[in-house]
Amino acid sequence: MSHHQARKRFGQNFLTDDGVIADIVRAIDPRPGEAMVEIGPGLMAMTQPLVERLGALTVIELDRDLAARLRKHPQLQVVESDVLKVDFAQFPAGVRVVGNLPYNISSPILFHLLPYADRIRDQHFMLQKEVVDRMAATPDKGDYGRLSVMLQWRYDIEPLFDVPPESFDPPPKVMSAIVRMTPWKTPAAVEVALLSELVQVAFSQRRKLLRHTLGRWLEARGFAGDFSVQRRAEEVSVAEYIGLAQALLS
Repeated sequence: MSHHQARKRFGQNFLTDDGVIADIVRAIDPRPGEAMVEIGPGLMAMTQPLVERLGALTVIELDRDLAARLRKHPQLQVVESDVLKVDFAQFPAGVRVVGNLPYNISSPILFHLLPYADRIRDQHFMLQKEVVDRMAATPDKGDYGRLSVMLQWRYDIEPLFDVPPESFDPPPKVMSAIVRMTPWKTPAAVEVALLSELVQVAFSQRRKLLRHTLGRWLEARGFAGDFSVQRRAEEVSVAEYIGLAQALLS
C-alpha cells in the first residue's frame, strides 16, 4: 500500500520501521479470535501483522482514500469515521483498542475513550512521548496535570518504549512512545463531570496556590471539609483529587 501522500490535516505520519512494528505487536500480544479495534490504520503497517494473528480486525479510518483501500482486505471491518464520533459501546465487551494516534488530537481521543473504559480490556497507543510522560506523571513532576489525574483515576498507565522520528515517513519533529493503558477493574466511584471540572479549575493557574483557584471554587460550593489549598495543583495526588470529588457529593 504505497504511493499515499501523508495528509497534514489528518496528522498522518506512517510507521515504516519493521523492527519497531514487531516490538509493538509483541507488546500487544494479539491472540486469535480476540476483538480488537485499530484507530488510524493508515498504510496497514501495524494492521497487517495484527490481523494475521487475530483473524479479523475492526479499523477506524477518516481518510476516504485509505478507507477505500482497506475495504479490499476481506478480514477487515472498516468504520469510515472521525474516531471522536465513534460510539465504542457498539464493539464487544472486553474489546482491545490499539493505534498510532494522530498527535494533533491525541488528548481528545483519550478523553473520548474514558466513558467506555469498563468495556475495554486494554489500550496500546503510539503517542508523542511528551503526552505519554504527562499521562504517567506523578505529583511534583512538571508535566503532572489534568491528563495525568483523569487518566490515572481510570487506568493503570505503563509507558513501554520510545520510538524515534526516523521510524516514520514523514518523520515527525518529536520523539514518540508506546503506552499501555489497562482500565482498573474497580475504579474509585466518582462523578466524572465533577472530577473533571475540579481538576480543570485546579490546574487553570498552575503556578498559583490553590486558594486562588480551587479554593474559591470550593467556597462557591459551600465546601467546609478538610482540604489544604495552601499548595499548588501539582502537589495534590490523584487519590486526594478523587477524595475531594467524593467529599463534595457526600
